[in-house]
Amino acid sequence: QVQLVESGGGLVQPGGSLRLSCRGSGSIFRINAMGWYRQAPGKQRELVAHITSGGSTNYADSVKGRFTISRDNAENTVYLQMNSLKPEDTAVYYCNAAILTFNKYEYAYWGQGTQVTVSS
Repeated sequence: QVQLVESGGGLVQPGGSLRLSCRGSGSIFRINAMGWYRQAPGKQRELVAHITSGGSTNYADSVKGRFTISRDNAENTVYLQMNSLKPEDTAVYYCNAAILTFNKYEYAYWGQGTQVTVSS
């Protein structure tokens, strides 16, 4: 069994910052690509940021220059540092990871989601 557990969401004022974390546990041989997605009410889930196993990153245009994705391979953890938050960043944020398990098959896993609300 593999689990991704997110933390760090909450309520923040516009212009504020939050740091999301997502840690993988269980039968993990290696975590390949990891990413953060978000889904606002009435909207489709969208990619926010993505990081490869080698550390290459890409971002949605709406968050470039404000959000930073990083990872700690030793801890099976991916982070999302969110600065200069705007009300339109309000959404449930989901962690996603491509995980190679000990049976040498790769599967995509999702976290349970963490709510981020940007409001004054």
